[in-house]
Amino acid sequence: MIKAAVHSIESFGSVDGPGIRFVIFLKGCNMRCRYCHNPDTWKMTTDDMRSADELLAQATRFRSYWGKKGGITVSGGEALLQMDFLIELFCKAKAMGINTALDTSAQPFGRVEPFFSKFKQLMQYTDIVLLDIKHIDNDEHKLLTGHGNANILDCTRYLSRISKPVWIRHVLLPGVTDKESDLLRLHDFLSTLDNIQKVEVLPYHTLGVYKWKQLGIKYTLKGVEPPSAESIKRAEQILNAE
Repeated sequence: MIKAAVHSIESFGSVDGPGIRFVIFLKGCNMRCRYCHNPDTWKMTTDDMRSADELLAQATRFRSYWGKKGGITVSGGEALLQMDFLIELFCKAKAMGINTALDTSAQPFGRVEPFFSKFKQLMQYTDIVLLDIKHIDNDEHKLLTGHGNANILDCTRYLSRISKPVWIRHVLLPGVTDKESDLLRLHDFLSTLDNIQKVEVLPYHTLGVYKWKQLGIKYTLKGVEPPSAESIKRAEQILNAE
């Protein structure tokens, strides 16, 4: 029996996919985003190990609240690091008629085996992908997260090729991801794709800074304020322009 390293559960999620959703946050992430509000998910070590059956039994207790659009979302950390579990969970969820959403930064993506075959299998059971694009520029992406973005953009193109519905998420970090030239580049990239249902601008916030201190990790964005309402509106206009 495959068991997943679980960080936390949200029973009535309203922002991680369509409708009301049961959101499972898994542990483990290779990226080290400077603004991460859950650095406690980076390491996969946990005492909370659960099977797909256990999580589905818990989730379905809330099914009457989901309506026609709701369902289950798996987030992280980076959920794709626990691929075998994801496949089993989503396969069983689809057999029960449950809508499935994957929230990912696609950092582990690659067209190498066995990953690629497993990813293609997972997509058969995934209704929608919530894809975080941290930065459109490869060098800036590396400075922001510790990793480049070539494989992430490749994953984005692949999802378009297989016509998998995608919501794009972009965290707006003043001085780093809010430059108009970069937002225009991201818009131009997204305009080449045929499967983008929504583009969400997520304002940078400092709600998780205390976790960095608790974990003894230096927070390098000290003093950076959340973006203004005007800045957020401008980013939304650029990224959602026809």
